[in-house]
Amino acid sequence: MKVLIINASVRNGRSYSRKLTQLFVENWKTKYPSDTFTYRETGIDTIPNIDEPWIAGAFKKPSYRTEENHKALQLSDKLVKELKEHDMYVIGTPMYNWSIPAGLKAYIDQIMRINETWKFRSGFPDGDYVGLLENKKAFLLSTRGDTGYDENEKNGHINFQTTYLKHILGIMGVTDVTTFSLDNEEFGGEIFENSKNEIFKAIHSIE
Repeated sequence: MKVLIINASVRNGRSYSRKLTQLFVENWKTKYPSDTFTYRETGIDTIPNIDEPWIAGAFKKPSYRTEENHKALQLSDKLVKELKEHDMYVIGTPMYNWSIPAGLKAYIDQIMRINETWKFRSGFPDGDYVGLLENKKAFLLSTRGDTGYDENEKNGHINFQTTYLKHILGIMGVTDVTTFSLDNEEFGGEIFENSKNEIFKAIHSIE
């Protein structure tokens, strides 16, 4: 398998989401030593926001695109090609303001390409989306300051991090999604150590 690791934190050495992706890779390598890994950075390296030239190119039929259109889509084409070439995605992301970092959102905007990663079933804007990324698997490795962000828990209604990512992946056809969340970071101390031990153990158990 080809595994794409996507890191989203703007922190480097102090980032726990990066620690989770590192732990995932170390664990995966011991069990599947022949698998390969590619790293895509969205936190420390800047992913540009989409703009008007991007939109003009993305929503035009490929045969009608001008040189300017192709230039505007150059990075997006590269990122989409990367997604298609990999079998599994591992997204490591902190929760910023109950959502995802701006760099990861910019990355998502670059890869949400009509007729590339998703399409309308009828060919017309009818809300019936069909994902074009087939036979893919994803792991979401999230970190959050508080706890209780799962459905029907105290903070479930303000979880725009993992719920959003699962929805976006689903539209692109990736429905096999497993989530591991490291909570209580803002509290520190024993409560956070317990959370770390629990999540680290869970990642080690991934088959």
